[in-house]
Amino acid sequence: MSTLLLNLDFGEPPPKKALEGNAKHRNFVKRRRLLERRGFLSKKNQPPSKAPKLHSEPPKKGETPRGDGTWKIPPFPKKKKTAASTSGSEQAMDKKAAVSWLTPAPSKKADSVIAKVDLLGEFQSALPKIKSHPTRSQKKAPQKKSSQKNSPQENVPQNSTQVHSENKCSGASQKPPGKMVAIDCEMVGTGPKGHISSLARCSIVNYNGDVLYDEYILPPCHIVDYRTRWSGIRKQHMVNATPFKIARGQILKILTGKIVVGHAVHNDFKALQYFHPKSLTRDTSHIPPLNRKADCPENATMSLKHLTKKLLNRDIQVGKSGHSSVEDAQATMELYKLVEVEWEQHLAQNPPKD
Repeated sequence: MSTLLLNLDFGEPPPKKALEGNAKHRNFVKRRRLLERRGFLSKKNQPPSKAPKLHSEPPKKGETPRGDGTWKIPPFPKKKKTAASTSGSEQAMDKKAAVSWLTPAPSKKADSVIAKVDLLGEFQSALPKIKSHPTRSQKKAPQKKSSQKNSPQENVPQNSTQVHSENKCSGASQKPPGKMVAIDCEMVGTGPKGHISSLARCSIVNYNGDVLYDEYILPPCHIVDYRTRWSGIRKQHMVNATPFKIARGQILKILTGKIVVGHAVHNDFKALQYFHPKSLTRDTSHIPPLNRKADCPENATMSLKHLTKKLLNRDIQVGKSGHSSVEDAQATMELYKLVEVEWEQHLAQNPPKD
């Protein structure tokens, strides 16, 4: 019994690398079949030489699998992959395969292209897209809309520059017509013997002659003389008249920042207890070109009635019922417009000092 010998083979076990490679190959084949069943891969388009074998013999000692199904002994052993890296790659492949149903099956036209893509690319394509980027046509569409929206805005400065150049050529005033108003006031007599002129009516019209303000105003002092023959003011007009303090605030709100046209307008400003800048004041009683058109001396102060009859061929301030401040303001604006270009050129070269 002591001489009994056991014939046991204590040879080296097969390397782990070969076993691991065989397991990976089987997993690869299983997942490929899974993708083929779900329509992601087409078995017909795969080259026959690269088709994997399902029932392959286990590798011998030190052999590695080839792509064509044969086995080859490597000349030098390669570095072994760690278990963590192999398990991590297998987990990633599991996750990608698990969500493959989220994407639609590829069309028949794309089968030839998909067949040439490696397996990793196929797994990545199976993942859902996180963010879709707009196509070129989608990018160009909003640009066209923005250009269409901006087109009227781009035309505005061109039109404004054309208008501005035309204004320079014609010598028109720099202020737009909306910034011009004409004013006329009617006064009554207050104070000792009615010698103090107090505001009783004020009318303001715009560049086109439309009435912006027309109110009867109650003076703060007792009225001694209504001056009805010239002012047209009567006692009944003062019953519901606006108090002077309120009316003054309303009027100054309209006049502030505008070019004010008037005939002997300094009297109107005095009744309003207001000073308007000379650079924004146009007094038709002191415009030499207007007097020249009416064949009158340039430095003479002509009445509004005379200038209106001579240049506009219209009669105003007729009869004993008194003047109309609205009519006078409209006539003043029309007279100014006759010499507006010439007079504004003169003021641009010789600006008045306030």
